[in-house]
Parts: sequence; structure tokens; C-alpha cells
Amino acid sequence: MRKLLFLLPGTTKHFFAGGLTAELKTMAIAQKICPTEVVTYRSREPNTLFLDDVLADNQYRDCIFVCSWGFDVPRLIQQLGNRFVVYHAHSTRYGFRVPPRVPIITVSKNSMGYWGEKALSSLIYHLPNEISSDFENRQLARDVDVLVQTRKSSEYLLQQLVPALQTQCNVVLLDSYVDDLIGLFNRSKIYLYDSAEYWGRYRLTEGFGLPPMEALACGCQVFSSVNHALADYLDPGFNCQKISGYATEYDVQRILKTVQTWQSPQMPADFFMPYRTESLVPRLRTILQDINTFFDYLPDTQTDIPQLTRSRVAYLTLKRIIKKIKRR
Repeated sequence: MRKLLFLLPGTTKHFFAGGLTAELKTMAIAQKICPTEVVTYRSREPNTLFLDDVLADNQYRDCIFVCSWGFDVPRLIQQLGNRFVVYHAHSTRYGFRVPPRVPIITVSKNSMGYWGEKALSSLIYHLPNEISSDFENRQLARDVDVLVQTRKSSEYLLQQLVPALQTQCNVVLLDSYVDDLIGLFNRSKIYLYDSAEYWGRYRLTEGFGLPPMEALACGCQVFSSVNHALADYLDPGFNCQKISGYATEYDVQRILKTVQTWQSPQMPADFFMPYRTESLVPRLRTILQDINTFFDYLPDTQTDIPQLTRSRVAYLTLKRIIKKIKRR
């Protein structure tokens, strides 16, 4: 297989985010299959390849460049020219289009559905993010009634629901990095997550939604929004409860009842298996084999499948109207 070069703006704390962590985990999985390296393109870092240098070096000519960083993707695809490029898609609705020559690997079915509409003639695959086996129920005593991470949380959650809960149970708010998040999940009865407002504000989508799944794996009862990719695995009434349920008082009642009658969620034994490394390695191997075969084929051909652009939609709509008029 061709070598994979994962393009990241940088790997230092300045660039730290869930997307960076997820991308590095994906790279670690890829390293079990083929040669893989990080290439930075905003920040030069010691012992790390830099994109400008790589593009000037012919030894990387046959490598596959993996782009993922949201707003940077269109510029990177243009900069890479006719090289082999893969788009690793997390969040959606950035507004750009991906050329048919660029295969798309999505982290959620929600993102796959989006690109299934926007990139009709692209190869599209689904590779979920990895959930480390360290996220597990350690059967600890749970002294935290309700756990909330402030990042991405809605104003409703922080300004209405949390204050109402704080007078009646033990609520812990996380507003900074925690060394042992797994341990904290294992000490908590309930985890609250409400990201719909956050992503709506930026007009983007929840790419995967790791925190609720990590909390479930550690035995928390989860109250969450079910926007975008969260709907891939959250199932209100079965493995979670929907937050923002009509009124603050109703949310408070449901949460307090769960605190008082808490028990670890009964998850199917194989629920987390698709997100574990042992399942993702063979899945990614199959995807990469397919993509390598496509790149063998690519240089000698041109795409001839129409894209679903605005002008084509307008053309098809006009064609349908004319056909309808003729029938009358």
C-alpha cells in the first residue's frame, strides 16, 4: 500500500481539540496497516515533516495525503494539485465541494449521508472514531450525581438546568482539561451533553460526538441532545434520555429520578465493538485497499458522472416542469 501522510496544522497544545485527538488515533490505527507519518502545514515542529518540504521532495510523490481540518481542506486540496488525496470528514456543512478524484472517509453515518448527496461521483466510506478500551466501567463508588463539561454546552444547560439541579444534587462542572476523565466518568452517575446550539451557532454539524459514548462506556446514564452524528448511536429511551425535554422542570424531574434510582445502563455486549481498535483495523485495511486500487486507476481516466450542483438541480427542476407541462 502507498504511504499515508496525515496533514495537520500542528500537534502542539495550540492546536489541541477533539478533532486532533481523533485524527491522531486514526493515524495510530493506520500505522498497523501501512507506513504512516504526520505532516504539519501551519507550524514547523521538530522531527516532523512540513508540507512545503514534502511537496518539493519527489520521494513523497506517490504517497496519499489525508486532509481533515475543516476550513483548511479546500486550500490543501488545491495546493496538492494532482497528488493522491483523501478527505477524512468529521463535521459537515463547511460549504466546500470535494473533487471526484478525492475519496471521502467519514467518521459517522450522518456525515456519510451528507457527502452521499454533495459528492455523487466520489468514493465514500465509513470509519467510526475509536473508543479506547480504557473507557470501561470500573465499578467504582459514584459520588458525583451529575457531570457536565462546559465546552459546547448550550446556554439552556448552563444557565437554566444546571442552576436548578445544583440546589438538589451534587453537580460537577468541567471547564478545563482533566488528567483522568475516565476516572471522573466512573465516579459519576449522570452525564449531561447538549451540543445542538453550539454547532448551530457555527452552522456546522457534530462530527461524531465522543463524550456521550465515552460516558456510556464508563457506566454513566446519559442525557444528551441527538443532533447530527449523535443520532448514529444514541437511542432515547433505550441507551440514553433526550435532554431539553420540553421544560426545565421536566428535565430536572427526570434527572433527579435517575439519580435516586441510578443503576449502570444495560448496554448490549457488542455495542462498543464497532468503535474498538480490533474492529477498526480490518475495516480501515479494506477501505485503504479499495482506495489504493482506485488510485492505480485514476491517472489514466477522467470523471464523466454529473455532480449535483445548483445549476444541475435547476436544470433538472426545469426539465421536470417542462415534462409536466407537455403531459397536460
